[in-house]
Amino acid sequence: MDSSVVFMFSGQGSQYYGMGKELYRLNSVFRKWMTRLDEIHTDITGRSVLKVLYDDTRQRGDVFDSLLYTHPAIFMVEYALTQVLQERGIYPDYVLGSSLGEFASAAAAGCMSYEDTLQCIVKQAQMVETYCPKGGMLAVIGDLSLYDQIPVLNANSELASINYDSHFVVSGSCEGLEEIEHCLTANEIICQRLPVQFAFHSSLIDPIALEYTAFLKLKTVKTPAIKVVSSMCGGKAASLDNRFFWNVARTPIHFRSALNDLGDGDGVVYIDLGPSGTLANFVKYHFGSKKKASICSILSPFQNDVKNLDRLFEIFD
Repeated sequence: MDSSVVFMFSGQGSQYYGMGKELYRLNSVFRKWMTRLDEIHTDITGRSVLKVLYDDTRQRGDVFDSLLYTHPAIFMVEYALTQVLQERGIYPDYVLGSSLGEFASAAAAGCMSYEDTLQCIVKQAQMVETYCPKGGMLAVIGDLSLYDQIPVLNANSELASINYDSHFVVSGSCEGLEEIEHCLTANEIICQRLPVQFAFHSSLIDPIALEYTAFLKLKTVKTPAIKVVSSMCGGKAASLDNRFFWNVARTPIHFRSALNDLGDGDGVVYIDLGPSGTLANFVKYHFGSKKKASICSILSPFQNDVKNLDRLFEIFD
């Protein structure tokens, strides 16, 4: 990887009301694709994501955790932003997804049509809301060894994600996570609940396994036209199958391993297409202050999306 562009796509926990709103107002390509995807979503569900996402009565700091809207909204923003970059001639050599972001990654790589991808995301949200018990996800700032060292932690949760050496995420029941929070806070270990009402990457979503995998079998999955690096696999994935789209929700995320596979070369450009720049921050922390790769993000809860996009275009012009 002497010179490679990596598009990165984040998942649940990176969303907020109004994400991408500035681009929606000012960038015609982004607006066109957000509108197109919202039309598809409305055809499927009878509900508009855009009316909720860009509701002027909502503040960016309000909790946005209704799965029926957050699931499709994250994909819509990431896929629309992908189209914006490609319209300007910026194409990835690799795509890297994390959790729900694996759907956007696969769609960007041409593995599944964006229509089918959105259908799969909507179906997953509907089934999780209907059949799975409420739970949550908790980010922990600390070495992964804490998971085995603290009994309350490993007894009340399942390891959901390893993002970099001092950042991991666990999933569990609401009661279990409350116990963990009390314990970690008492021991001065920083932790934070993600705005997610269900315990993805854990056995608590197993109730949908049979029906959801049966639904996925109806979809056509093609050989990637762009090289796929999967956080579920922890590295490059030469091909994807239908079950892949269940595993990315059920099995742990190995983002740290996926980054190690891609590397920290001088010519590598990591571009975060997620709503919050979360993965860009993970990359920075993972490779450290001596990093060689370039790391860019576009969207942020603090706005400046258009300026960030223009700055990225300058790099490639």
